[in-house]
Amino acid sequence: MNSQLTRSSSRMQSTQDYLQKIGVPQIAPLTSPFDPGYDPATLESHLEQSAHLMSILKISMACWMIAAESATRRKIAAAKRHGVPTVTGGGPFEVAVAQGELPAYLDLCADIGVTRIECGEGFTDPDLRPREIVRMANELGLEAQFELGKKHTGAFDDETIDALIDQGRRWLDAGALQLVIEARESACGVGLFDQNGHFNPAYADRFVDAFGHEILMFEAPNKASQFALLNYFGREVHLCNVRLEELLRVEIYRRGLHSDAFAKENLRPHKRALAVLEVVR
Repeated sequence: MNSQLTRSSSRMQSTQDYLQKIGVPQIAPLTSPFDPGYDPATLESHLEQSAHLMSILKISMACWMIAAESATRRKIAAAKRHGVPTVTGGGPFEVAVAQGELPAYLDLCADIGVTRIECGEGFTDPDLRPREIVRMANELGLEAQFELGKKHTGAFDDETIDALIDQGRRWLDAGALQLVIEARESACGVGLFDQNGHFNPAYADRFVDAFGHEILMFEAPNKASQFALLNYFGREVHLCNVRLEELLRVEIYRRGLHSDAFAKENLRPHKRALAVLEVVR
C-alpha cells in the first residue's frame, strides 16, 4: 500500500520556524562558554555561529595575559560586536590579590574592555573584603561575580555547603551579580562531583534553594557533568566553563533535540497542540 504525508501549505522559511513547529521553546542564553586560549579567528567563527546562545563569554585562565595583546583585544572586540559580554577567569584575580597588585589587575581588565571579573578563593586563602573589591571594580565600570569552592580540597560536604552559602550571601550583599559553583576542568573529586564524577543533586538543590537559578552558574566542563545538570534541573539551569566546541551539543540537549534528552520529560519539546498528519492512501 502506497501512502504519503501531505505537505504543509506554506514552506518553511527558517530553522527557527521549524523549531517552533516541533515545540522547541525560545530560550534565553543560559550557557557561559570559555575560551582557554583559542586564536582570534577561531573565537570569531564561534561567535558568528553561536553568539545568540552565549550568556557571557569567559576569557579563561591567564592565557589572555601572555598571548599577543592585540589578539586579546581583538577577541574582546569581537564579542562586543556580537553583543556578548565577557568575564575573566578567577585564577588571575587570585594571583593579583596574592601578589598585592589587585588595583593594577582591575585597571588592566578595564582597559582591555571586559565586562566583568570573576573573584574567588579557589587556590589561595586571601583575606578578601567583598564590598571593597566590588566597589573598586564598579568604579572602573566592571561587574563582579564570585566563584564558590576550592579547587584542590575535594568534593563538597555538609559543612562546606553551609560555609559556601554564607560566603555567597556576603558577596551578593556586596554587589556581586552571580555566583559560580566550582567544578574545575574535570568535574571529578571537586564541588558537586565525587571522585567518580557522580553528581550530588541534594547539594546542588541547597545552592538553588539559597540563591535561585538566576544567580547561580554551575561549572560543567565535560559531557557527563553537562548532561547530569540538565537532566536534573531541566532547561533553566545556567551552565558555565563549557568549551566553545561543545556549546552546540549542550544547547541541543537543553532543547531536547539530542537523542538522550528527547526521552526526558523536562527537556523533550512539547507542542501546544499536536497536529494530525493526514495519511493519503
